[in-house]
Formats: sequence, structure tokens, C-alpha cells
Amino acid sequence: MPVLPIEAYTSQEWFNKEQKYIFSNTWQFAGFIEDLNEPGDYLTVQAGLNNILVIYGEDQQLKAFHNVCRHRGTQLLRAVGKSKKFITCPYHDWTYTLDGELSAVPERKTQFPDLDMSLLCLHKASVGVWRGMIFVHPDANAESLSNWFGGIEPYLGAHQPEKLVEYEGARTRHEINANWKIVVENYIDGYHLAHLHSETLFMYDHRKQQTGFVGNHFYFYEPLAKDYGADIQNNSPYPLIDHIPPEKIGAYVPMLFPNLGLSETESTWSIFHIIPIAPDKCVVEIRSKIMPVSSWDFAAQEWKSWNYFKSRQGDKYKTKDKNDPMASGDFMAEDIYVCEQQQKSLQSPYFSVGAIAKDLEKSVYQYQRNVQNYIEKQS
Repeated sequence: MPVLPIEAYTSQEWFNKEQKYIFSNTWQFAGFIEDLNEPGDYLTVQAGLNNILVIYGEDQQLKAFHNVCRHRGTQLLRAVGKSKKFITCPYHDWTYTLDGELSAVPERKTQFPDLDMSLLCLHKASVGVWRGMIFVHPDANAESLSNWFGGIEPYLGAHQPEKLVEYEGARTRHEINANWKIVVENYIDGYHLAHLHSETLFMYDHRKQQTGFVGNHFYFYEPLAKDYGADIQNNSPYPLIDHIPPEKIGAYVPMLFPNLGLSETESTWSIFHIIPIAPDKCVVEIRSKIMPVSSWDFAAQEWKSWNYFKSRQGDKYKTKDKNDPMASGDFMAEDIYVCEQQQKSLQSPYFSVGAIAKDLEKSVYQYQRNVQNYIEKQS
């Protein structure tokens, strides 16, 4: 039997509980450090029940506040923006400095001459940078980011994201008709890789997986397949990341609790951000980085790898139907298909989990226990 009940994947009550006890009490990915370059540049992110704004201050420091005006609670800033001198509420024009201090109330001089604006500063949140990524926490006194991720560090690849660049077209967004945990469980399930992705992820040796948990964080590593690795300089579809030692090359695919995956390979580094939307819907945002090389070097490497990939069509059932996810040659399309099918199956009176799933998918069971334990601890 699964650790979590079916209701954990279908009910609004469970979804609300997760928003309150998990996503409002954990560090959440917000962006890359290069997203904010000049004073006043900002971004916003939803962290459970809280919308948080991160802004690059005049002192060249990142600051995080709850994106809520102190007058009537209106959201102050939208999405992402550049070079704000002040933070102004669109509803009543209450204005705050980049330090979160109340700067101006239109009626103050005439109606409220004694107003103590220091009592109406923005509520602070926590912000930190780890491996080139910006994270936020709704609690201004949250556990440090280094403590939150410290234990998983030795299990990650030798990649240095700050030395890589996000190339044009490397940011994608997928709406998935499945509960966010189904997508996480698919991500950490090493059992399916050699089966579902037999025609799309053949470059890695799935038999030699190394997996486990450090606290609530999941780690995963598998080496290159022998034929792919034998001539990796030519076989890799993108220029190799030059600061990874040869003995460290492979696929590192950790899942940082609760909902941020990292995909660290021989030639790319990506974030896989799973964002809950509803009990049966989530969004996955993927942002990828590669070596900062010229377009010519990029094209030349792609051409060299053609000899290795030319016989692989990515068509699992040889249907040649490009509208079929199993014939798309895209492992993300394959994953989305099976996640959505699992979500649909939860409605069937015949739905069950097989007796040997506990042995074949141990990581999934452990993740479900981690979710359950975290909710119980916070509540």
C-alpha cells in the first residue's frame, strides 16, 4: 500500500494543507542571481500561502518582503520588473523604499500629520543564494539556506552554475494535468528510466544508479553508458562542461525537498521547478545552462554528435506518429503522458498499487513518508 492516501493527490483539503504546512515553511526557488542586476530589479514568487518579492537594493544586496501593502493588503509588484526606484501600491499609491520602509502616504500631511511610518514597513521574508540560485522563505528568521541544503552538497555534481550561461530558448514551461507529487515521484523513480525512456535516455547506464536521501532531499547519480562515454568528446550533443573532472562525469538528478529538481549532466545544468496549481494540476518550469561558447562551437559539437544519435529516432513503439508522446523523441513528453495517465487512473475503482512496487520504487515510498512526516511536524 502507498504511504499517502489517494486523497493526497485529488482533494482540495490535502492541497490546502500542503500549501500551509510544506510550501509556506520551506525554502523555495525564485530565480538565478543574474536575473537581478541593477538596483530596483525585482522578481516575485509564490511560496505556499505567501507571495514574496525579491529586490536588488541600492546597497547591492538582495532583500525579500511579503508582497503585500500594509494598508489594504493589495499585491504590490507583479511578476518580474526592472529598475524600480520605489515600491508603490497600485491601489492607493502607498509607497515604500527598496528597504521596505514606508516612504509616502498621499494623505499623510493633511489628514495624518502624526503618523509613525516606521510601524508600517513591509513584512520581511528571508532570501539567500546557493549555487547561483536565489531562494526565499516566508519566515524572516528561517533556518539558514546553507543548513537547509548543506547535507546534500557532497552528492551533487561538480558543476558550477555561475560559470555557465542560460541560452536562448532554454526556458520552457509545461502545464501538467497531474498532482505535483506525481511529477516529483516520476522524477525520482529510477525504475522507469530503462523502460519508458529506452529510446530517449539511452546515453546513461541505468543499471548502476546510486540513490538515497539526505534528510528530506533525494540524490541520484548514474554513469554514462559505455558506448556513449567511450567517445564522449564527439558524442555529446553540446560542448562538455570543462570544469567537471572526468571521473565525475555522469547524470546527477537530485530532488531538493519539496519540489526543485536539478539535472546535472556532462554538458548541461538545469533546474526542474514543480509548481502546484491545484490538486490535479501543476506547472513545471525548466531553465537550462551550458558552456559559454560561440554559436559556431555549439553547432560544430551538434554536428559531431550526429553520428552517435543518427540511428536513434526516439520512437518507442516505432509508430512514426509524431503526435504520439511515445514517438516524439522527447523524454519530457513521455513523462508528462504517464503522469497525466496516473492522475486519471486515481478516479478508477480498480486503481491500486502493485505488491512489489515497494521494492522496485523505494525512493517513491520514502518521499511519501517525508511529505507525511513534514506535514505532521509542522501541524
